[in-house]
Amino acid sequence: MLSLYTMWRSSAAYRVRIALHVKGLSYTSIPKSFAAAEHKAADYIAVNPQGLIPSLVDDGHVIPQSLAIIEYLDERHPLPHLLPSKALQRAEVRSMALSIACDIHPLNNLRVLNYLRERLGHDQNTVDMWYRHWIAEGFSGFEALCQRYSGDGKHCYGEEITLADVCLVPQVANARRLKCDLSQYPALTAIAQALEAQPAFIAAAPDRQADAPQEK
Repeated sequence: MLSLYTMWRSSAAYRVRIALHVKGLSYTSIPKSFAAAEHKAADYIAVNPQGLIPSLVDDGHVIPQSLAIIEYLDERHPLPHLLPSKALQRAEVRSMALSIACDIHPLNNLRVLNYLRERLGHDQNTVDMWYRHWIAEGFSGFEALCQRYSGDGKHCYGEEITLADVCLVPQVANARRLKCDLSQYPALTAIAQALEAQPAFIAAAPDRQADAPQEK
């Protein structure tokens, strides 16, 4: 049985949940509350010394970092593939995924936004401007890549779910939550909308998680 240390609104954990559901893999969720700083508690630091979410545990072995986890799952459970069979195509898909996971997400990660507010003294409007700037910087290029590589307007690359799709949907969800203007990115938003209607993406959505706040 796989175990996933997760948090309902973590976009990195969201990526891994999508991959798990795409592959039809059963897993146990172990939620960690950011508000209660459970990801920094000693018991979790013993699991993942970085104190970051997510971490996957498979047969006692801990794998941190969302893309490393997803590629591990793709190698251990090959079907359906999240990376194409040909080297060049794999590189193209990885480049799309990394443009989100390495260029957009780290700049807009919660710990960065908290540092801007709490340590550098920026007000919420300034922090929101920071967030929206880096979304615009990243999505403008990603939009062009979707237009270049999508085969059907419903997937980032070709006509099947890939690692690029797994990374896109959580980032679009975050951008919507922060009220970013996405009207300039018709290709990527259409792709995200199509993917969000797929069962694996529905099951992985933040509001479907056990630790998500319940509406009263």
